[in-house]
Amino acid sequence: MNRTYRIDDGRQTLVLAARNDRLPEVVYWGALLQEDENLDTLYAAHAIDVTGGMLDENPDLSVCPEATRSFPGQPGLIVRDNDGTPLLPKFCFESFEQNGTLELTYADKDNGLTLTVSFISDPDTHIITCQTTLDATRPVHLHWLAAPVLPGPQQSDEMIDVSGRWCGEFQLSRTAWAPGMRYRENRTGRTGHEHFPGLIVPCRGATNTEGEAYAFHYGWSGGHKMIAEELQDGRRQIQWGHAARMETEAATQFKTAPLYISYSNTGLNGCAVAFQRHLRDRIVTWPKPNAPRPVHYNCWEAVYFDHKLPVLQDIADRAAALGAERFVLDDGWFGNRDDDTRSLSDWTVDPRKYPDGLHPLIEHVHGLGMTFGIWFEPEMINEDSDIHRANPHWVFGAEDQTLGRQQKALNMALPEVRDFLYERMSAILRDHHVDYIKWDHNRVLPMPDASQTRGSYALIDRLRADFPHVEIESCASGGGRIDFGILGRTQRVWLSDSNDALERLRIQHDAALFLPLSVTGSHVGPRHCHTSGRTLDMSFRAWVAAQRHMGFEMDPRELDETEAATLKEVTSWWKHNRDWMQTADILRLDSADPAVIAEQQLARDKDRFVVFAGKAATSAQIVPRPLRLTGLEQAATYRIDLINRASLHHLSRGITALKEDALELSGNYLMHHGVTLPWSFPERMWVLEGTRL
Repeated sequence: MNRTYRIDDGRQTLVLAARNDRLPEVVYWGALLQEDENLDTLYAAHAIDVTGGMLDENPDLSVCPEATRSFPGQPGLIVRDNDGTPLLPKFCFESFEQNGTLELTYADKDNGLTLTVSFISDPDTHIITCQTTLDATRPVHLHWLAAPVLPGPQQSDEMIDVSGRWCGEFQLSRTAWAPGMRYRENRTGRTGHEHFPGLIVPCRGATNTEGEAYAFHYGWSGGHKMIAEELQDGRRQIQWGHAARMETEAATQFKTAPLYISYSNTGLNGCAVAFQRHLRDRIVTWPKPNAPRPVHYNCWEAVYFDHKLPVLQDIADRAAALGAERFVLDDGWFGNRDDDTRSLSDWTVDPRKYPDGLHPLIEHVHGLGMTFGIWFEPEMINEDSDIHRANPHWVFGAEDQTLGRQQKALNMALPEVRDFLYERMSAILRDHHVDYIKWDHNRVLPMPDASQTRGSYALIDRLRADFPHVEIESCASGGGRIDFGILGRTQRVWLSDSNDALERLRIQHDAALFLPLSVTGSHVGPRHCHTSGRTLDMSFRAWVAAQRHMGFEMDPRELDETEAATLKEVTSWWKHNRDWMQTADILRLDSADPAVIAEQQLARDKDRFVVFAGKAATSAQIVPRPLRLTGLEQAATYRIDLINRASLHHLSRGITALKEDALELSGNYLMHHGVTLPWSFPERMWVLEGTRL
């Protein structure tokens, strides 16, 4: 007897099948199947042959591959009894329920274990959310539990996962499929710059805009592990879960984080749009859902720890005049915090810097029509702090651990630690009109521990419940804690500590595979970048910031008249377009010139778009190659206009149509030939607006 199950969302179909009472395996995942597809026949057609050197039957590549059924690869579960005895579970069917959610339950009665896998499809975002739960009749020790295991496509030659570093996040790494295992594990205790929990598997010939691709994201803010394994027989499996041995205590229940998956037949962009929409429309909870995203000002790179009220008031005046709508007071307002060696966890206002408290600054900011935000780093502590001297036992990890940025982590699993942080933070929020928290996390943990992540979640959840109007940004030395788990509790991420627009151009482009504009902070940095040493033109800096949730993070006192005018002009453009852009799809374009990093933001109704074409380096050829657009109606006519043609350099001497006026062209032409842009130097951006006529 076969048991078969089917999940559809209008674009993709996932079929699971099992023989008798065994765990099911995914026997089809891809383009939408006909409604009357015979699933028993499909299951039979899925089976592979047996020949010499193999077992007499192929072990199932199930949603949780079992070592006890002779599975030759990485098992989906590694667990020990409370006395340390390894368990080799063999699960058998118990029940299923399919009512919006497909939930399958299997039991190993001899070992007292129950395994439940669930799948939820979303017909609007085209994301399927998968999760695995293990229950035990007594406390057991967990080494590894995979979210529902998916097959890797046979038509793929490579996989694309995401690595990075501080000021260099979201670097795409391509690895060829080969017999054996691609094993990536993040044991830093947070999502990590180094191993963002995402994977895209393109099929042969796929590009940003064409072909088939499969994508995965593990929505967890602690250590995680990914396995992409090709078995000796040629089958491929993809596993995601918490990092191994993250559960330090025996327990009767363990759950993976949600695993978000999507299939696309429109290239990598199909996966990207699915993640962008699902995150924005399903994961993030907005304090003010219909409010436009405000232009953001952060004072960090203007003053660092040197807080003086008259200076900050002057900076706020200038930021407001440039178009800022939110002012964020960064690190340095509390305790005796004059540098990064002291006072973390002493969350009381520094009377030396603010003798009358924060109220004079907040009132000044509000008088300018801006809202006020403030910086915290709740999970961290300096040894040179009142709280560390009073409660050294609150520290997470060994006493002689290596410090990071002169700090240790607090043990977020302790209720008394969470209560202390809640009381200090809520006092600030109760006593001041604060609309925004920049929540930082500036060091990796001394060891991975799932309870640390759950403790941080609990604190954020408590504060969100009591202060629902406060928006929270997830920052971790830039992009060190970005995932759908933390974004279920926050509304913005600080993508990178790099305010270098050239570096940001690439980071934003690759992060768009998972993140929409509305959550992705991007700031106009100082003329001389503090993290790269590069000096960049204001026009380029401003347009790169305008690609995402726009803000400023520099000293506005350094601006000359031309720079200030340029920044005000671009900010005004962003404000006039943000309503549609914050719900638009970000589509990465296939540039024929590798020196050009280009994207197209397309409105949901497809009536308008904007193209950002950034010149990241010197081209190999003299003049620009045509840039193909995507996602348009072939038979429709579009009016396209180069809105920053005033940036033309005198060395651009030719007569080209876009230099003179807007053009009216078909979607067919724009997608198959493309737009011919004027020549420019590197570190410049062309911005093209399009409207369907």
